[in-house]
Amino acid sequence: MPRNALAIYWFVAFSYVVGSRLAVRTFLRQHLAPRLTHQNVIAIYGAGKTGAKLAQAIRVSDKYCAVCFFDEKESLNNHNVAGLKVFHTTRMPALVKELGIGLIVMAIPNAPAAHRRRIMHDANEAGIKVRTLRNVIDLADETISPQSIREIKLEDLLGREPVPPQVDLFARCVQGKNVLVTGAGGSIGSELCRQIMAQKPAALYLLDHSEYALYTIEQELRAHFPDVAIHPCLGSVCDVTIVERVLQDGRIDTVYHAAAYKHVPLVEANMAEGIRNNVTGAQVIATAADKFHVQTCVLISTDKAVRPTNIMGASKRIAELIFQAAAQKPCTATTFCMVRFGNVLGSSGSVVPLFRRQIEEGGPITITHPEIVRYFMLIPEAAQLVIQAGAMARGGEVFVLDMGEPIKIVDLARTMIDMAGLEEKNEENPDGEIEIRYVGLRPGEKLYEELLIGNEAEGSAHPRIMRTTEYSIAPEMLEQLIGDLTLACGSGHSESIKEAMREIVREYGPQSAPQSDRELHQVSEASLAVQVGNLK
Repeated sequence: MPRNALAIYWFVAFSYVVGSRLAVRTFLRQHLAPRLTHQNVIAIYGAGKTGAKLAQAIRVSDKYCAVCFFDEKESLNNHNVAGLKVFHTTRMPALVKELGIGLIVMAIPNAPAAHRRRIMHDANEAGIKVRTLRNVIDLADETISPQSIREIKLEDLLGREPVPPQVDLFARCVQGKNVLVTGAGGSIGSELCRQIMAQKPAALYLLDHSEYALYTIEQELRAHFPDVAIHPCLGSVCDVTIVERVLQDGRIDTVYHAAAYKHVPLVEANMAEGIRNNVTGAQVIATAADKFHVQTCVLISTDKAVRPTNIMGASKRIAELIFQAAAQKPCTATTFCMVRFGNVLGSSGSVVPLFRRQIEEGGPITITHPEIVRYFMLIPEAAQLVIQAGAMARGGEVFVLDMGEPIKIVDLARTMIDMAGLEEKNEENPDGEIEIRYVGLRPGEKLYEELLIGNEAEGSAHPRIMRTTEYSIAPEMLEQLIGDLTLACGSGHSESIKEAMREIVREYGPQSAPQSDRELHQVSEASLAVQVGNLK
């Protein structure tokens, strides 16, 4: 035998083993696997580590076929990553048609919300759908698979990466304690209940005047947390008898007061009832909490309480003053505090459900003003921060949640149009499907919302919670002023009610008539700059 026969044999055998398997795999993929539709031919947006893992996972899947990467980095253009060619994002419209791409998957988990909105808009203009990866936990566990691909949610485009709760703060006021949540059937109240139950309280008491809302949250909690005692209480926070009975019988340790009327135009049209619910309710809760020695009592407030121009905001500012006055009582054993934040995405009173319904009906989307802006936060993050803020309270503070940057409502509307795979109808695009129509500011509505009355806020133990102490009114004086307000509400005369409001909330300034667009724009820009600077 020639000396090199063994080496030649090894090379031929190895080539046969590898080549035969590659040939069979290719044959099975092309001829026996299910045929891919246009929607299953995908491009991966982001040629980084996450994108490479996704490409490798898709390679052994018969659900999708990845054909290329798109990436904004010029240095990656025309390179190969995980066996796929990388193209610059400017070539997306042409390559979508050329390669028959039906779907783009975002593989950039740490991208800011504004970046994701831009990708969504560019893909929509190219006539292609966008999806993203399920969550960051998949990436940490290195378990990326085709099943990790999911639909884009509004939270992905407007939210931000939440900061994990600090365990000691999160559990301090709820774990092993008897907890009462008022307004438990509402958006914030129900999420507070879910977060509290996860910390294993001794018992959770739910108070709400809506029978259906109370029933819904009770059934959900019982299904997910069968080992914790749940006590649904049907009634109003304005009913002293009900509130005192719950606090006494339940031996409540912690109260989260989330019950309030929050819809600005409705409260403006029903002043007396809005004030009775928001002001009297806070008064009843604060008095009862002090009487029955509740350890911690937290008021859920709103950014509309800052320099309010409407009855709802002014009534919530009075509720804050009530809690501040309760904290000033020398013999109180209760720690009172307030947590103030802006809008939460998807809540029952937010614009998101309204816009979604208007898009489903074919438009138009109605917006009060092209320059109107609002702060937004995800409901779970808001509830977590409320619980942690209450744990840091020393008494009488106002905690302000870091809401991030304010978002233009018109940008929110355009994002939702993009998510629906539709185009805005305007002068530049008369063939679009959804028109955006401006209907003018409603009574008491501001172009912008603020989070601070003063100009100072200090940090806290949590990076997204700030602490501030604002002016208060002596308890005796406040009680007298609220008595005058109650009498004015009894008269039903709107001007008398507003005048009584001004006596309590000195910065309350109801808008009598809309300003010009130019004036509104200048005021909103100047105030936003000051507020964002203060928060930073």
